[in-house]
Amino acid sequence: MSALQVELVAADRKVWEGEASMVSARSIDGDLGILPGHTPVLAVLVEGDVTIHTGGTPQAVTIDGGFLSVDEDKVVVVADRVDAGSLSAPAAG
Repeated sequence: MSALQVELVAADRKVWEGEASMVSARSIDGDLGILPGHTPVLAVLVEGDVTIHTGGTPQAVTIDGGFLSVDEDKVVVVADRVDAGSLSAPAAG
């Protein structure tokens, strides 16, 4: 199974970048679960947790709302504020 390339971006910085097997988040239309091979999507996110599944361990970050885009196994989450204290891998770059 291929992996997702994930970027988590706050208004002022890239918070985290890496590979994941799944990303889940809550949009204004309901819960989303993104796996490799997902169709392209652009979703408006509500305040709450975004969960990034890396190495078998889900890691949740709290956002204040924003959006999520998926295109060709690349997931980009953009929010004004991100509380990513629990993410174990630092942002690349």
